[in-house]
This record gives sequence, C-alpha cells and structure tokens, in this order.
Amino acid sequence: MSAIKIDHLIQQMENYLECWKQFNNFMNLARAKKFNPEDEMQFLEVKSLLVQELELILSAVEVASPNREEIHTLVGNAPSLRYLSEMNEGILRNLESQWHKIYIGWHAILGQLKVRQREGESKSGFFGKKDK
Repeated sequence: MSAIKIDHLIQQMENYLECWKQFNNFMNLARAKKFNPEDEMQFLEVKSLLVQELELILSAVEVASPNREEIHTLVGNAPSLRYLSEMNEGILRNLESQWHKIYIGWHAILGQLKVRQREGESKSGFFGKKDK
C-alpha cells in the first residue's frame, strides 16, 4: 500500500473512531434519559456512518476483528435512543462491553497502520494486499 493510501486510511480510521465515540455518548444519553428528537436523528446519522464507513475500510484492508457481523449486531441492537433508554441496566452494560471491544479493536488496527506509515513498508502479514 502506498504512503498516500496509508495516510488517507489513517485519517479515515481516525474519523471513524470519532463516530464510535459519538455512539458511546449517545448510549450514555439514553441511559440518563436526557435526549430529544434532534439527538435521535443524530444517533441515526452516526449509525449510518458507522455501517457505511465500515464497508469503505474493509474494502481497503482485511480485518479479522472487529468483524462486520459484530458491528452490525451492535448497531442493530440499538435501533433508537428511546429503545436504549427503556433497556435494563444489565443489557445496557452488555452493549457497552460490546462497544468497548469493537472500539479497542479499531484502535489496534489504527496502531498497526501507523506502524506501517512510520516504517514506509508496503507489506504486512496483518493486512491483505488490496492496493487499488
């Protein structure tokens, strides 16, 4: 993968991680039952970005974990802030745990990309060769 593509992918991943932070912030709003219709709309936007950007990232690198199914399951289990606000605390904690596992997984992938960026290498056993 060229240095320009790695730089672009790192920026894309950093933006993607910001969406994951927003997702967590929305879960906290739902838990506190402090959200409004505008928050609901923004939550749906964040979820859309998470799914769409996932496909763009997966088209650039091969990632074993987090995988598409884990992400779709988490996003699918949070259809709205109202729905989340009506969940019991145990289920919310489970969702939060799933979110944390995915979030840490993406940070590990970002770290690997930054290593490749610094080394200037175009090969790695961690990522598939998908130069396009």
